[in-house]
Amino acid sequence: MSTFTQRRRPGRIAAAVLTAAMALSLAACGGSSDDKKPAAESSASKAGAAESAGFPRTVTHDKGKTEIKAKPKRVVALDNSLVEAVVALDAPLVGGIGSYRDQKGFPAYLGDAVKETKDVGPLDNPNLEAIAALKPDLIVSATVRHADFYDRLSQIAPTVFVKTTGPIWKENITFLGEALGQEEKAAAKLTAYQTRAKKIGDAINAKGGGANGKPTFSIVRFLDGPTRIMLPKTFSGIILSDMGLTRPENQRDEVKFNIEISEEQIQQADADHIFMTTFSGGDERKKKFLANPLWQRLNAVQKNQVHEVEDATWMTSVSLQGADLVLDDLAKIFQVDPAK
Repeated sequence: MSTFTQRRRPGRIAAAVLTAAMALSLAACGGSSDDKKPAAESSASKAGAAESAGFPRTVTHDKGKTEIKAKPKRVVALDNSLVEAVVALDAPLVGGIGSYRDQKGFPAYLGDAVKETKDVGPLDNPNLEAIAALKPDLIVSATVRHADFYDRLSQIAPTVFVKTTGPIWKENITFLGEALGQEEKAAAKLTAYQTRAKKIGDAINAKGGGANGKPTFSIVRFLDGPTRIMLPKTFSGIILSDMGLTRPENQRDEVKFNIEISEEQIQQADADHIFMTTFSGGDERKKKFLANPLWQRLNAVQKNQVHEVEDATWMTSVSLQGADLVLDDLAKIFQVDPAK
């Protein structure tokens, strides 16, 4: 090997080492940037996968079967009870029935959850154009409300129907949990309600006051028509049953929803405690009942145990939110722990 070659080798080696070091440094910098991008994309991908887990799914409902391709992000609910169920399950409600008979707008207790929700009512004839303009990815309603609208609603978006609302309100929440991909939330909220109802009911029963150690409870509703005693299959009746509260013997029918009574039949409403509500147009009838000597003879009246409560929550809310308000009322009336 020549002297010239020997003299240049150390310089070449140094240059090669420097070049390699620079290449490694650049690779490290480039690698760091490239690594971050796939990691971010991977996180977003995982979040999206979690969000759409379980979809597409086919839901069997009262009008047949409906495929829901992705977790709903734009829901329209065409019954006030279903509006409240969707809100309870934290699903995005873009449209709903905001009024029910004499009520105007969504209930105040729903708060900001319906601030951006468009009213697509009225209940008996929902505005199909307004519904379509909202571009929903799921429409929910009840056969008892909108059987004749099902086919037209299904042309707008995937549509699922429950059979009715009142006596199966808790089952409807479970069903909507399935349709909305919120099964766990639906189960948790129903369990929390059941637990709270039992605690308050146990506390009320512990106070005693009835002929057999437990008081009895009657629910009377005044309307512009026959006065009704609400039975265990109604919304408020179900709440009293979940609390373990006792109804008078003549009010334990598990098939009928109510007993219609005239002034001559006022005695049928008697119990240790009477809860009474007044619906639109029922004020005059209530005035006549309360002035009747037969009303004055009732056990609850003589003991000053008649409690006037809000019709909108006890009768028409038919929801978890309404049930919690009923429990609030009962805890306050009987001065027991609200178990919140």
